[in-house]
Amino acid sequence: MKVGFWLKAAAFAVCMASSIAQAQTFPSKPITMLIPFAAGGPTDVVGRLVGEHMSRTLGQPVVIENAVGAAGTLAGQRLMAAPADGHVILIGHTGTHAAAVSLNPNLKYRPVEDFAPVGLVNTNPIFLTVRKTHPSSTLSEFVTWVKANEKAASNAHAGVGSVSHTTCLLFNTVVGVKPNGVPYRGTGPAMNDLVGGQVDYLCDQAVNVAPQHRAGTIKTLAVASTTRATAPPDVPTSTEAGVPGFKVEVWNAMFAPKDTPAPVVARLNGALKAALADATVKAKLNELGAEIPSAELQEPAGLRAFVGAEIERWAPIIKASGVKIE
Repeated sequence: MKVGFWLKAAAFAVCMASSIAQAQTFPSKPITMLIPFAAGGPTDVVGRLVGEHMSRTLGQPVVIENAVGAAGTLAGQRLMAAPADGHVILIGHTGTHAAAVSLNPNLKYRPVEDFAPVGLVNTNPIFLTVRKTHPSSTLSEFVTWVKANEKAASNAHAGVGSVSHTTCLLFNTVVGVKPNGVPYRGTGPAMNDLVGGQVDYLCDQAVNVAPQHRAGTIKTLAVASTTRATAPPDVPTSTEAGVPGFKVEVWNAMFAPKDTPAPVVARLNGALKAALADATVKAKLNELGAEIPSAELQEPAGLRAFVGAEIERWAPIIKASGVKIE
């Protein structure tokens, strides 16, 4: 028994020494940041902003790769197959790491168990927007319109399971309609078609909505919250607009492959927190309507607990809707 104990202790010491050595040389090459959706969407914009600052802290480029497909879950599958050395990371979000668990019975990963959490990146309010030429100018007018035009109404989203899909799913469930869903390969393309008048409405994050709202190319009817957003601040809350049941907030978070050495995760976490503390990064995120998470949620342990709670929160909403990924 003593021999076995010492052999195990020696093996553990070797593993620890290897992890420490790996962390000391990390990163030894460019880091690939997987983004689940197309370039130009909210997650992509936030990822690029944070990644650029992290590259300066880590001394290696953070290269963005838009791993689009399977309602954003393809990127998670890619991360699972990546070496656990920290050189491939992922920006996941509410759809890929919370709602997908209930939406997709064949989901190929478990968000809590199969990844190493690095930290929560940001939270974002959700806005309900319509094309500029839409006859509705208020949320109550739109509710009346969509109920009367349910079969013709077109609801753009970035694919079943995406944030734009699940948040409008909540709205549609609250008001009792089942419009025509129009999927895109990201909310960037979806917003482009909303601006062009090809679709009726879209639920999207402030990162995507604020620039178009300021430009006057869309109508922003409400923010799905009990308090007004910092950007754009002139949009009424869903409660003010008469649909108090439409309340939701989305988030982006950073993950590494499971079994990534703790010192490597700590290095990534430090670079993420440095980016979120940077005055320029904070100003740009605030300008886009994104909010910096608490210090607790910026930590790996805080993010792990948060993801578990979010999975539980979305389960009854999705179950009530009856929507599944085929």
